Amino acid sequence: MSVYTKQWVKTQLQRYSVALVSFFVALASLGYNTWRNEQTEANRNVRAAGFEMIIAMTNLHEAVFLGHYSPNTTFGSEKKGWAVVLGLQDLSMVMSHRVQEAATELGQAWKEESGNLGDPKASIARIDSTIDRLRYEILMALEALD
Repeated sequence: MSVYTKQWVKTQLQRYSVALVSFFVALASLGYNTWRNEQTEANRNVRAAGFEMIIAMTNLHEAVFLGHYSPNTTFGSEKKGWAVVLGLQDLSMVMSHRVQEAATELGQAWKEESGNLGDPKASIARIDSTIDRLRYEILMALEALD
């Protein structure tokens, strides 16, 4: 015959029920707290990267406009734009997949169109539209944060 009878187990569960419930509540609380901290940190990273990207896009717009409308200035240049575009692509890695796609699309547009910045007959519409799409995707990613 077993030392642990059904009656003994029932008595022990009744005696330690408060401790068992407290243990499971503490375990659930720890799990939720850990998840919430991870989510908060992820949101903080996305928010910081998003704001940095918006500021960088302002610099890129400036380089595009100066390079196109005032090609003799040193402020608007293809190389300055490359630095900003590469920085945007790097920052997009902590953002949503749609932001990453838009940053890649901007890099492709910059690669193909930036050589024409000084040509007054060339259009900057593609670069401008990809910058606008990236800005839109960043704003949507920031809005989606919880």
